[in-house]
Amino acid sequence: MNTITENKPKSIELKARFSMFFSQKNLMRWWHHFMIEKGFLLCLLGLLLGRAVILSTLSPFALAFIVSVWYLRRDKVVALICFSLIGACTYSIMHGVYLVLAIATMLLLNIIFFHVKHIEKLLPLIALISTFLPRLCLYAWEGPLTYVQWMLALVEGVLAAVLLLIFMQSLPLLSPKRYKPTLKNEEIVCLIILLASVLTGLTGIEWYGAQFEQILARYLVLLLALIGGASIGSTVGVVAGLILSLANVGNLYQMSLLAFAGLLGGLLKEGKKLAVSVGLFVSTVLLSLYGDSFDYISAALIESSFAVFLFVLTPNALISKIARYIPGTVEHTKEQEQYLQKVRDVTAHRVERFSSVFKALSRSFQIDSNQLKDEDIEVDYYLSNVAEKTCQTCFKKETCWVKQFDQTYDLMKGVKSELETPSGLSKVTKHQFENHCIKSRRVIDAMQQELSFFQANQQLKKQVLESRRFVADQLSGVSDVMENFAKEILKEKENHEQQELEIVAALKHVGIELEKLDVYSLEKGNIDIEMVILFQQYHGEAAKLIAPILSDILDETIIVVTEDVSPMAKGHSFFTFGSARRYVVSTGMAHAAKGGGLVSGDSYKAMELGAGHYALAISDGMGNGDRAHEESMETLRLLQQILESGLHEQVAIKSINSILSLRTNEEIYATLDLAMIDLHHASVRFLKIGSSPSYVMRSDAIERIEASNLPIGIIQEFDVEVVTAELKPGDYLIMMSDGIFEGPKEIENVDMWLKRKLREMETKEPQEIADLLLEEVIRSQGGMIEDDMTVLVAQIDKNHPKWAPIRTDASFYPAYSWQ
Repeated sequence: MNTITENKPKSIELKARFSMFFSQKNLMRWWHHFMIEKGFLLCLLGLLLGRAVILSTLSPFALAFIVSVWYLRRDKVVALICFSLIGACTYSIMHGVYLVLAIATMLLLNIIFFHVKHIEKLLPLIALISTFLPRLCLYAWEGPLTYVQWMLALVEGVLAAVLLLIFMQSLPLLSPKRYKPTLKNEEIVCLIILLASVLTGLTGIEWYGAQFEQILARYLVLLLALIGGASIGSTVGVVAGLILSLANVGNLYQMSLLAFAGLLGGLLKEGKKLAVSVGLFVSTVLLSLYGDSFDYISAALIESSFAVFLFVLTPNALISKIARYIPGTVEHTKEQEQYLQKVRDVTAHRVERFSSVFKALSRSFQIDSNQLKDEDIEVDYYLSNVAEKTCQTCFKKETCWVKQFDQTYDLMKGVKSELETPSGLSKVTKHQFENHCIKSRRVIDAMQQELSFFQANQQLKKQVLESRRFVADQLSGVSDVMENFAKEILKEKENHEQQELEIVAALKHVGIELEKLDVYSLEKGNIDIEMVILFQQYHGEAAKLIAPILSDILDETIIVVTEDVSPMAKGHSFFTFGSARRYVVSTGMAHAAKGGGLVSGDSYKAMELGAGHYALAISDGMGNGDRAHEESMETLRLLQQILESGLHEQVAIKSINSILSLRTNEEIYATLDLAMIDLHHASVRFLKIGSSPSYVMRSDAIERIEASNLPIGIIQEFDVEVVTAELKPGDYLIMMSDGIFEGPKEIENVDMWLKRKLREMETKEPQEIADLLLEEVIRSQGGMIEDDMTVLVAQIDKNHPKWAPIRTDASFYPAYSWQ
């Protein structure tokens, strides 16, 4: 029994691991890592192309593919050559010898033309010569050359040059992670030619009379007919059928079958997989009637059956993903509309952040059901306390509280109600209670005494309700912000046509052709632009050229936010550009716990909030140790969560104060020292709640910043005093907890002492300033740490991008100059 119970969880865990491994996300990650990045897909294609032969003698595929990979993915060319040779040798030894000679010729030509600048222009010539000469040599070795042999060698060389250009267009499309917005019809045809050439390498492999290349060709036609309709399906059928017919002239009718199946399946695409499959069977039956035997028809039907089987097993998610790149499909249209969806998603994400704030506030205000009782239960507790003090020792307790419970309860409840009135207890009620209770006077006195506690408790509940109303007023301000965000969700794409035309023209002037340009925002300080660019060889043009050009056009410093560069030459690379901050902040922090402990009651944060704001905060919890650390950390956690949602800092601090003062009956106090730095204008706003003074250190003076507010959590309503200061490049901002400011007890004027120590420091590094200041305070205490200490130093300086803007001239693109 124990063995069964132990093995059951293991089987469940094993099943979960298998399902996780075979999930679509993991399979795509595995495909990209092993097949694309490691080059296994290229090796597999090289193996099959090495076997590909047309017209019984010509084989231009392998060399054209090797030359294209040598140019686009040179790091994978050695493994590709090995696999191509293996594939060629599986066809015939002479074919392998020919491929060895062709590769050797190609390498020799590359050495000769190594120093040529634009070698890509010579690649077709290299492919032609590397194919033509080895074939001609083999023909000459067999006997005297004939005109037919000369013609065949020349045709093979020309085919290799043409296939090279086709393969160079197709290879970048094999990576599913590249940001290719849509495929052109020429690119689709090139990819189909590559796939059909690979299928040619399966010629001769069959099972029960069914040829593998025909099965996969029909599967390819079914797939693309369902995705692209009749035009794409018939085109794929003609191209694939033509190449396969060249490999085996006896199968020339296959081109008609594939083309008709693609046309018929595309016309029936609205019927999904079933209708497209029926189209293939109809085409197979009609065109197989030209065969001269029953075996011929049965083999064709077996091939179509296997193709349909693979087609049915193909996941719909994969089909939809491929359809996004085919022009004219519904999925492609949805992909084009993704721009608008992104704007809505970004706004929705901001609303979700506000939702998380509300959830945090809700959790902070949650009250256990045992803490708030309804009125009847509170009265029961009240009467229970009175009875415990008076009736517990009375000999009539059994009679009053067991035999006459309802009468006793009602009388005492009535007495309590009248004692709460201004007129007090009436004579009638007093007489009734005296007739019922032999210790009525003692009970009434006890009820009056307990009533004061009962009323105090009710008053406390009233205050809690009033405090909740106060917080509700704050949250109404948040709801206004959320309402504005809701309007942003409904906002359509802004028209940035003029700026888009100017950006395209400026980049075209410097030789950069854009595949895709999306301008999401041109708001000052919040610019958001995305580009997809095809680079032959990427050398950092995004930061060196594009960002400076955008900076000049938009009159604002633009930087590269993200870049995803294709590993292939002429691959599609993805870039996002955004606004650079005019100023940057470098920080240094130093802290020590009381007595040299590990847990400090002080907490600190330095965080960039977006939209050009940077926040520095120090919180000191009441006391020391774990409890104080939790108080200060909770304060900063709430502060960060609220500030990141975009709420004003004053409202954020009031909200935190309400939370800490209302969520528990215990005393929880914490100081808060907050500095909000504007990275666009170099201004700082100080919000100091019960905290120590801060200092702004300039080259010629040191300014003290202080405010008089009680720690948060003590009172429910207070005004946050805001102190504003202007900063200059090179200024330092020094914030500290009370352990630093009140630490030097032997020094009469700590303020002057701190200013002197700051002026005497020779270092300019914020971290070194923080460490030295903490060390000086500890030395002033004789090496003792009598309280938690935290010092936070920030230096503001101008942001100097590595690459300066390029001043463009309107004459470069007069048609798109500003109106």
